[in-house]
Parts: sequence; structure tokens; C-alpha cells
Amino acid sequence: MSKKVVTTHNAPGAVGPYSQAIIANGLVFTAGQIAIVPGTSDIAAGGIQEQTAQVLRNVAAVLEAAGSSLDKVVKTTVFLKNVSDFAAMNETYVTFFPAERPARSTVQAELPRADALVEIEVIALA
Repeated sequence: MSKKVVTTHNAPGAVGPYSQAIIANGLVFTAGQIAIVPGTSDIAAGGIQEQTAQVLRNVAAVLEAAGSSLDKVVKTTVFLKNVSDFAAMNETYVTFFPAERPARSTVQAELPRADALVEIEVIALA
């Protein structure tokens, strides 16, 4: 099995002992992304919808570095700080996946930064 590490400066870098993504056996596995604006340590301004959009832009940048795209995502896992944000997150999420939507799990979780409202990881075709 071949494995390739993916890195890009167009998305927040790893802040621990992990990679932004790994390509293995024709699939791209991304690390969870929160709404950090690339090139800064700042969380995107606004609420759940603005953070969801920034998260998915970050995911898209990692996928692009891997030679993939949001169109090739087969599975997402969404971690919400507050499950009551589900409907508002969904309003933004659906704009990034307008057709052939991936399978998805959504859970409430404690996120790595107090100001982060959402984290998303994906599995995509390479």
C-alpha cells in the first residue's frame, strides 16, 4: 500500500503530530479542519454559517493540493460544538455540495479551540 502526505499553505497547517491529509489506495483522508483563516491564527469572523464556509474552503484547499476536489468527496464527518447549530450549518454546507452529496455523520463534540464552532473531515477520491 502506498501512502503520500499532503501539505499546502492554502489551508491552516497542522498544529500537532498529524498531516493535513494522506493519500492512500486512491483515497484522500483529510484531517479535521476548523475555521482558521489561512496565514493567520484567527478563526473566521461570524457565526456557524461563516465558520462552516471557511472550514469547507480549507478542506477544498487541502483536497486541491491532493489532486482532488469537493466534487470527489464520498464521506464527511461534521463535529459541532453545539448540535443546535445543525440547521444553520446545513444551510451553508449544502452550497458546497449542491449535487451528489457525500455520506455524512454529524456529532456534537468538544472542539480544539474554544472559539471554533465546527470541524469537518472528509474522505474523497484522489
